[in-house]
Amino acid sequence: MPSLLTRSLTGAVLMLSPAALAGEAPPPIRALLVSGANNHDWQYTTPSFERTLEATGRFVVDVTEQAATTLADAEGLKAYQVIVLNYNGPRWGDAAERAFVDAVRAGTGVVVIHAANNAFEGWADYERMVGLLWRSGTGHGSFHAFDVTYDDREHPITRGLADMRAHPDELYHRLVNTQNAVFKVLASAMSTTESGGSGQREPMAIVLEFGKGRVFHTPLGHVWPGSPEQRASVEDPQFKILLARGTEWAATGAVTLSAAWSFGAKEESRQPVHGEQGGEWTVLFDGTSTDAWRGFKSDAFPAQGWVIEDGALKHVAGAGGGDIITREQFQDFELRLEWKAAPGANSGIFYRVQEVGNWVWETGPEMQVLDDALHADGKNPKTSAGSLYGLIACAKPSVKPAGEWNAVRIVVMGPHVEHWLNGTKVVEYELGSEAWNRMIAESKFKDMPNFGRMPAGHIALQDHGDDVWFRNIKIRRLK
Repeated sequence: MPSLLTRSLTGAVLMLSPAALAGEAPPPIRALLVSGANNHDWQYTTPSFERTLEATGRFVVDVTEQAATTLADAEGLKAYQVIVLNYNGPRWGDAAERAFVDAVRAGTGVVVIHAANNAFEGWADYERMVGLLWRSGTGHGSFHAFDVTYDDREHPITRGLADMRAHPDELYHRLVNTQNAVFKVLASAMSTTESGGSGQREPMAIVLEFGKGRVFHTPLGHVWPGSPEQRASVEDPQFKILLARGTEWAATGAVTLSAAWSFGAKEESRQPVHGEQGGEWTVLFDGTSTDAWRGFKSDAFPAQGWVIEDGALKHVAGAGGGDIITREQFQDFELRLEWKAAPGANSGIFYRVQEVGNWVWETGPEMQVLDDALHADGKNPKTSAGSLYGLIACAKPSVKPAGEWNAVRIVVMGPHVEHWLNGTKVVEYELGSEAWNRMIAESKFKDMPNFGRMPAGHIALQDHGDDVWFRNIKIRRLK
């Protein structure tokens, strides 16, 4: 068989069927992910899809960027239970196309993602297999957050799944059924005229059969080249669970992956800072009391703007209230909390804040809190979620989309600082170092003599005028 470009097996099963939990987990599914050409950002989405599938522990994924060669090996295709299409490029040639169609007719599953439904106009077998295609008259509105409703809740793919809320994506409308294929709609979304859409509900997931092969097709998953903010479409955990369950069904006809599966990054181990010894955890917000907090330059907690909602400390958009700070000050510490943002929302977490000047950011460095997909700051890595605002880019973007909870760890030990987001270390720096001083001299903070110079201070949460939530806030002092 021709050599494949990528092969890996990662991840651990956290939530599977009762049979899996009883030690009867089925063998991994072999999947072939076809890539290498697309008018969309396949260089990003292909490894993202590979990670998503393998993180479940249910799949072993091979990736080919040479479809014309790999698919022409009819014998080699027998190793795969499902072929995942992230391809929109030149035709594969007679040998590859014939072997591909024969494999699907014989029972190999197929998954079609987003622009793969744009491909191969005039190839009747492919168009029949895909069902709904981007053809003359098809279009889409703006990239935006929208809800996706599961219309068929009894299908194995969708059974038990909650509707997708505020999913950031491009919404295809008026897809064309060129071959009169028979398919079932599993999910749909309203394509609003305000977003440039059709003004009607459009299918967002369908299933059909081609010979003995099962086909799962979703037009979701848009990422345009040069638009990193659109990566939120494929990193949305709601999209990931749909893709993983759809791929398992296409491969086997059944779904063992739990609807409760979480694609939140597990917390990675962290090497302690030299000399670090942690004390007991202090709860700064337990879901019921704001006693540990007060307004910036105020003895009282704000009378408006900040409320407790479903166990979270929420800032209400446009309601004022100002920034809030902890009553206690902290020098060396580990802070943990979770946050989520409304679509397009902006906020921040500040540390070692002192009440000099007019704003918390005149003294305290900030870990950015942001909906990267819809806020303009998300286009700049130095102002995206997890970054040291305006100074150091988030090294490994791992933010979840609007409406999803993000886990934060901030470690400050002497001059050493670390930002962690959803289990990944995304920022690390040394206060007062030569690199720090050069960075400050070239930034907007150069005229703030107290910025980043305080040996201790308050933790602050920002009122940036948007809806944002914080919960499970705790801190421990480090020695």
